[in-house]
Amino acid sequence: MKNRINLTEMGFTREQFPAGTHMCLIYSSEKERRNVIGKYLQSGLLGNEKVSYFADVMSPEEVRTWLCDMDIDLPSDDRFSITNAETTYCPDGTFVPETMLNALREFYTQALSDHYPNARVSGEMSWALKGIPGSDRLMEYEALVNEVLVTHPVSAICQYDVGRFNGATILDVLKVHPKMIVYGQIVHNPYYMKPYDFLKEYIATK
Repeated sequence: MKNRINLTEMGFTREQFPAGTHMCLIYSSEKERRNVIGKYLQSGLLGNEKVSYFADVMSPEEVRTWLCDMDIDLPSDDRFSITNAETTYCPDGTFVPETMLNALREFYTQALSDHYPNARVSGEMSWALKGIPGSDRLMEYEALVNEVLVTHPVSAICQYDVGRFNGATILDVLKVHPKMIVYGQIVHNPYYMKPYDFLKEYIATK
């Protein structure tokens, strides 16, 4: 598929970024998280993008209430969806990176087929702490997402709560996300490693 290079609004910052930007939000403040993610989702909806949210700590119903409390107009059609993160990432009860990578490709392809200009997602990554088979492959998946987004540019924010994930995991999170969100701004991540460089290092330590 030919790569479509275009810029899109992220909502919580004035600067535009290429569709397909892979970002991590490493947070300790729930207020900050809700502000950033709420504006990010709202911006996608205002831009007529196809938007999906993967909830874990919050239920889908709680996410809807939170967004409505921010006065965000949520469409009733399939342009916006909120799903359970565990079910989304592990549809058969096991996390298989290749399955989720294909789901991202299909999400983007379907968005274009439905005539949306772009697509974006955000997920609460705490599902990976539940001991689900295959969840130890999360960083492998996160690294390979960067390859998928070259040809299927879904904008993505992966949410990691520093109160739940250990320091070693957070460092790996930084290594697999080209961009990070710091004080409400998207910045270049100096810790980022190219996918196969990271995987070579990561596998060697296992």
